[in-house]
Amino acid sequence: SCFILSSCLTIVYVRRRGSVRKPIDTLPMEKQFPMVSYAELSKATCEFSQSNMIGQGSYGSVYKGILGEDEMVVAVKVINLKQKGAFRSFVAECEALRNIRHRNLTKIITICSSIDSKGADFKALVFEYMENGSLEDWLHQTNDHLEVFKLSLIQRVNIAIDVASAIEYLHHNCQPPMVHGDIKPSNVLLDNDMVAHVGDFGLSKFLSSDHLDTASETPSSSIGIKGTVGYVAP
Repeated sequence: SCFILSSCLTIVYVRRRGSVRKPIDTLPMEKQFPMVSYAELSKATCEFSQSNMIGQGSYGSVYKGILGEDEMVVAVKVINLKQKGAFRSFVAECEALRNIRHRNLTKIITICSSIDSKGADFKALVFEYMENGSLEDWLHQTNDHLEVFKLSLIQRVNIAIDVASAIEYLHHNCQPPMVHGDIKPSNVLLDNDMVAHVGDFGLSKFLSSDHLDTASETPSSSIGIKGTVGYVAP
């Protein structure tokens, strides 16, 4: 799989090397991400019910929701602020997502920075819902699946090309260039057409000419391996 991804990266880079992309203007975060209230997200997810939970990670849980009068189906990522590093991850993801736009990256719809029904701080990111879940779900299915879904060779190659295209954009067409920092199957989401979208930018870093600047205020020289064991670059 590493060989296929490397080959796809090479193909995408060669194809686009000669083309010139116009830089995408970034707007201030408050204008680009219209705020949504805690009450709206609570209503959209049936009060963050367990039945609506579609995923769980190191820094929070993801819920399926139906938002607003338009009844838009969304994925609501609620940050667990009690977890060490969760707030930094939230800030990093906000900073990263306001600077990027690509068909193979997850699309953010809005954010929430408020207080919950108990008066505690509440942070959440609202994304476009991906109907076919994550690549992890397809590669490592559990016994509770009623049906066994298998990816064809063509689908696997197309997903690898989609991921390679997203990485190529982040590394070569982003201003400033960005390193995702946590590419793994659970962070590759599949839409209704099985098009792959890379998500979860909580560990992303902006690349300057001299050093890596994290999207948060934390120095990039902090000690410790960041990423997921088994997927961290050597």
